[in-house]
Amino acid sequence: MSIDWANFTPWSALLGGILIGLSAGLLVVMNGRIAGISGIVGSLLNRPWQGKSENLLFVLGMLLAPLLYWLVHARPTVVIEAGPVALVVAGLLVGFGARLGSGCTSGHGVCGLSRLSLRGLVATLSFMGSGFAMVYIVRHVMGA
Repeated sequence: MSIDWANFTPWSALLGGILIGLSAGLLVVMNGRIAGISGIVGSLLNRPWQGKSENLLFVLGMLLAPLLYWLVHARPTVVIEAGPVALVVAGLLVGFGARLGSGCTSGHGVCGLSRLSLRGLVATLSFMGSGFAMVYIVRHVMGA
């Protein structure tokens, strides 16, 4: 592994992390709710719709933020080294894992760890370890 030092952007990454932490913290302080994205999006798929407007606004904010960013900065070059079938399978596996683990990286990793939750720690170690193992298998065992 090598780091592309010419394109390494620690300050924007730090700012992004601070903004994620602030938004998660504000949601907990203002509403008493955890900013678990899979739970927020999942709630929008369930009926009844009453009381879900703040969840919809939260998701819309996440979708509009990159568009606003692109008004000021150029779009980054993204190279996806997987076919559409692999992407769909990966997305389904991530969704299944988030459902099975009762949360996702934002709920367990960001909010759970910041609250010193043992459950969040175990979940985060589980999905990070699974991700590391899968990358190793796909790249070094299967040779993809």
